[in-house]
Amino acid sequence: MSSLSRELVFLILQFLDEEKFKETVHKLEQESGFFFNMKYFEDEVHNGNWDEVEKYLSGFTKVDDNRYSMKIFFEIRKQKYLEALDKHDRSKAVEILVKDLKVFASFNEELFKEITQLLTLENFRENEQLSKYGDTKSARAIMLVELKKLIEANPLFRDKLQFPNLKNSRLRTLINQRPNPDIKTLFVDHSCGQPNGARAPSPASNPLLGGAVPKPGGFPPLGAHVPFQPTPAPVPTPLAGWMSNPPTAAHPAVSGGPIGLGGPPIPAGLKHPRTPPTNPSVDFPSGDSEHPSKRTRPMGNDEVNLPVNVLPVSFPGHAHSQTFNATDDLPKTVARTLNQGSSPMSMDFHPIQQNLLLVGTNVGDIGLWEVGSRERLVQRNFKVWDLSACTIPLQAGLVKEPGVSVNRVIWSPDGSLFGVAYSRHLVQIYSYHGNDDVRQHLEIDAHVGGVNDLAFSHPNKQLSVITCGDDKLIKVWDAQNGAKQYTFEGHEAPVYSVCPHYKENIQFIFSTALDGKIKAWLYDNLGSRVDYDAPGRWCTTMAYSADGTRLFSCGTSKDGESHIVEWNESEGAVKRTYQGFRKRSLGVVQFDTTKNRFLAAGDDFSVKFWDMDNTQLLTNSDADGGLPASPRIRFNKDGTLLAVSANENGIKILANPEGLRMLRNYENLAFDASRASEAAKPTVNPMSSAVASSAGLTDRVGPVVGLSAMNGDVKPRITEETNDKSKIWKLSEINEPSQCRTLKLPENLRVTKISRLIYTNSGAAILALASNAIHLLWKWQRSDRNSSGKATATVSPQLWQPSSGILMTNDAADTNADEAVSCFALSKNDSYVMSASGGKISLFNMMTFKTMTTFMPPPPAATFLAFHPQDNNIIAIGMDDSTIQIYNVRVDEVKSKLKGHSKRITGLAFSNVLNVLVSSGADAQICVWSSDGWEKQKSRFLQLPPGRPPTAQSETRVQFHQDQIHFLVVHETQLAIYEATKLECVKQVVGSTRISCPDISCDVFLSSNVHPLVIAAHPHEPNQFALGLSDGSVHVFEPLESEGKWGVPPPAENGSASSVPTTPLVGGSAQDQAQR
Repeated sequence: MSSLSRELVFLILQFLDEEKFKETVHKLEQESGFFFNMKYFEDEVHNGNWDEVEKYLSGFTKVDDNRYSMKIFFEIRKQKYLEALDKHDRSKAVEILVKDLKVFASFNEELFKEITQLLTLENFRENEQLSKYGDTKSARAIMLVELKKLIEANPLFRDKLQFPNLKNSRLRTLINQRPNPDIKTLFVDHSCGQPNGARAPSPASNPLLGGAVPKPGGFPPLGAHVPFQPTPAPVPTPLAGWMSNPPTAAHPAVSGGPIGLGGPPIPAGLKHPRTPPTNPSVDFPSGDSEHPSKRTRPMGNDEVNLPVNVLPVSFPGHAHSQTFNATDDLPKTVARTLNQGSSPMSMDFHPIQQNLLLVGTNVGDIGLWEVGSRERLVQRNFKVWDLSACTIPLQAGLVKEPGVSVNRVIWSPDGSLFGVAYSRHLVQIYSYHGNDDVRQHLEIDAHVGGVNDLAFSHPNKQLSVITCGDDKLIKVWDAQNGAKQYTFEGHEAPVYSVCPHYKENIQFIFSTALDGKIKAWLYDNLGSRVDYDAPGRWCTTMAYSADGTRLFSCGTSKDGESHIVEWNESEGAVKRTYQGFRKRSLGVVQFDTTKNRFLAAGDDFSVKFWDMDNTQLLTNSDADGGLPASPRIRFNKDGTLLAVSANENGIKILANPEGLRMLRNYENLAFDASRASEAAKPTVNPMSSAVASSAGLTDRVGPVVGLSAMNGDVKPRITEETNDKSKIWKLSEINEPSQCRTLKLPENLRVTKISRLIYTNSGAAILALASNAIHLLWKWQRSDRNSSGKATATVSPQLWQPSSGILMTNDAADTNADEAVSCFALSKNDSYVMSASGGKISLFNMMTFKTMTTFMPPPPAATFLAFHPQDNNIIAIGMDDSTIQIYNVRVDEVKSKLKGHSKRITGLAFSNVLNVLVSSGADAQICVWSSDGWEKQKSRFLQLPPGRPPTAQSETRVQFHQDQIHFLVVHETQLAIYEATKLECVKQVVGSTRISCPDISCDVFLSSNVHPLVIAAHPHEPNQFALGLSDGSVHVFEPLESEGKWGVPPPAENGSASSVPTTPLVGGSAQDQAQR
C-alpha cells in the first residue's frame, strides 16, 4: 500500500471515530493493521471478551510470529482456561485446553502436562504457582500489565501503537481544499504554486513524516544511536519499528522470559519508576551521530533538555562550508601505482595501520602491500589447507576445475585477523602479527558453490564471521574456533552481499540476493524481518556511513543500469537517488563511503564522487587513465587514501593532501631506517621524539608531566637495548627559534596559566583549560593559505566565542586555584566537553558555550575524566580519594565504584579492542579493569629506579597506542610501554633527572620567566605540537618545511616481529588520550 493510501486510512479512522462509528473503527483498525488501539484492547480484556480480543489481535500478529506473540496468546488463553476452572465449568475448560492451549504443547510439553493436571484439582489454587491467584477482576488487571509490556516490546506492534497527531476533522478539511493532482500528502495543507515561482511550505516540517509512520514490512528505524537520551516525553515520538530501542525498565522482564504457568510478575520498575530528581537528561551525540549537514538546530532553546534527535554542531568554516572547494578533501591525486600480478577483485585497508592494503585477485592470490614504501609484504597463492576436511563436492570440483577467484577480502575491526571469501565453497581466516607475519587461522567449507561475501561482527560481544553464498544461505561462524552459530534461510536466489550493523544493543544483518531482494536478520532463528526490492534487482551491496546513521546501497541491473540510493530505514523506502552513472554500465559497479560525507563508485573508466546530501555528481577522476570500465575501489578508514583497480593487474592509490603527507612520512621512515647510523638532524629536545614522533607511540594529548623530556643534560637509558646502539633514537634539541615554525595563539588577558590542553578530534581547533577554570577555544578556518582548515603554525586561528559572549567556566567554588586539579574530556564528535576544576563536573556545548548540566559536587573531587569508547552515556571519573566512579550521565547514577589505588587517580584510558579500562595513580600503580563487569583483572606497580621513590605530587599517566593493546606510561622517573593483556613492561626509558615538562629554551618564547606546563599532539599531523605556558599563552610549533619532521626513529628489526608496535601513528580519539 502506498504512503498516501496509508495516510488516507488514518484520516478515515479519525472520521469514523468523530462520527461515533465505533465498531467500524475497530474493524478497520484490525483489517488494515495500521493502528493498534490499546484502549479498546484493554476494555475488551477487562470485560473478558476473549473471542473479540483474539480476533482483534489477529489483524496484527499470529501465535507463531515470534516469542512475544506466542506469550501474548498464551497468557490470554491461560487466563480464559483458569476462569473456566474457577467457575467449575469443566467442559469449557477441556474445550479451551484442546482447542486453544494444545498448540503450545509442541513448544513446552511439560508445561502443557502441568496445565492439564489442573483439571484434577478441586481448586487450581492448590498448585503452588497459582496459590496467589485472586479474583477474576484482579487477575485480568495483572495479566493486562504483562500483555501491554509484551505488546510494546513486540517488533510487530512497535510502529502501530500511536495514532498520528492530526487536526480535528482533517478529512473534511482536505475535501474542501481545491483539488490538485500534485498533492504529495494528506496530513498537511496543500497550497498551489505562486505565479512568481514561490514554493509551498515543505511537508518535511511535519513531525509525522520523515519516518513517523513506517510502511508495513519496511525497514524499521533501528534506534537513535545517540547518548544521553532524554526520558520519554508525553508528546508522541516518531513511531518505532521492529528494531527500535530496547524497551525501558519494564520490558527486560518479558523480552526473554518463557511462557509459564504462574502469573506474570509486576516489576519494581512499574511500581516505582525512577526519574532523576535533579539532573535533567541530556542528549549528547556521540561519534555515531548523524551527518554534519543535519546538525543545525535553533539557538536560544534550553540546551539542557535536548530532544532525542539533537545532532553534533559544526563550527563555522568547517564541515560543508560552500566557501571552499569540497573536492579538496577527496583523494584524487595518484600517489602510488602497484602491480599485483593478477587482476584485483577485492581490496581492504587495515583499520589501524592505514598504509597497509590487502588485495584478493581473480586467480585466488592474496597480497599485502605497504603502500607508502610500495613494498609487497605478503604474497600467497590459493591453496586448500586441509583437503581431507572439505566436503566431497568441493574435493571433486577442485580436481575437475582447480581455478578459484577471490570474491572478498576484509580485515577484522581490530586488524588482528583478515578473511578471504573464495568463489568455491571456502573461507580462509588469517591472523596478522605485524610486518609480513601472516599465519593460517581458520579454514571453513562454508557454502555449496561460491562464497559471495564475508564480514566480521560482534554479536554478544564475541567476534563472529558472517558469510553468504550461492546456496541461498547466510551463516554466522565463531571467529576463534570456526563453530557455526547461525544459519539464516529465506532468500530464493544466491545471496550476493551481507551488511552487519548495530544500533544501541541491537545487532542485525542486512543481506541482498541476486533476485534483488533485501532482507534483515537478527541473531536468532525467527526468520527475516524485512523483504524489500533493491533498485536494479540484481547485484546490490549495502553500506552504512562511518557514523552508522545513514544507509546506502549500490546496485547494477542485468541490463547495466546502476543505482546508488540512500534508504529511509523507518519506511523501507528510497530517500534519495544519486545521478551521474553511465546509461549502461559495462560491469557491476562497486561503491564505498567515507567521512560521513562522500560516496564513490567505479563507473565509466573512472571514479565518481558524490556528496551524500546532493544527488548530483560532485566530481570524477580517471586516475590519469588506465582504469577498467568498472574499477573496484576502497577507501582507507580516514578517507585519505583510495585504492582503485587498474588495467594490467594494477592498483592505483589516490590520496588527498593529508594522505600524501602520510605516505611521505612512511617513505621517510623507510629511508631513515636505512641511514640510522648517520647523524640526526636538530629536532625536539630529548625524549619528545621517542614518544611523539610519527614512528613512536603517538597519542594526542599527554600528562602535566609532559610526553616529553627531562630537564638538564640527560642521557636516556633504554633498558632492554642499552648495548644495541643502532636501536637508540637519534635526538637533539631546539635551541633557536629558527629551528622550527612557531605560532603564539591570540591571548586572553583573563587567563593566568594553562592547566590542560587538547586538540579537537578534527584537528581544526585547540581547547585549553586555564587554572582559573576558564576554557579557551582556538579554531582555524579554511582559507587560501590553509585549504585543509586544520591547525597549523603558519596561519593564526581565531580565539572563538559565541555571539552571547559567555565563557565556558567550571564550578570552582570553595577551591584553591593553585591546589585544584583540572581535568577534561572531549566528545569524539567535538561537540561537547566534560570538565572540572576542583568543583562540580560540568558538561558544556562547544558551539554555544552553554552549561548543559553539572553534577558530582566534591568531596571527593574529580581528578581525571574519560568517556567510554562505545557509550558516551558512561564516563569513568578518577577521584582524589583514589576511587574510580563509573557514572551514567543519562540516568544520573553511579553504576560502579572501583577501588584499587591508594592515592588520587592521575590517568585513565579505555581500550575498545580489549574492553578494558587502564587506570594509573599517584601511587605509581597501574590497574586493568574489565569494562564489562568492572572487576579488576590485574595491577602492577611501576619499576622505579633504585633510590628514586616517587614524590608526593608525582603523577602517572597512561595512553593507549592505536593498536589498543599497548599503552604508554609517563612517570616522573620514566617512560614505559606496557602490553595490556599481561600488564608486562616491554620497553622502559629511565631518566637520570626528573621528567617534568618540555625542556625548551626560553629564548624560543622570548621570556626568561615563562615555562611550559602542558603539551598536546595534533591528531593527524604527527610532527605538530601545542604548548600551554605558565603565562597563560599557547604556542603551536612544527618543523621547518625544509625539515618536514622531528627526530629519527630506530631502524626496523630484521627477521622478527617486534612485540612493540612500530606503526607510525597520527593520534587517537579523545577518549583514548591522557590529559595535559
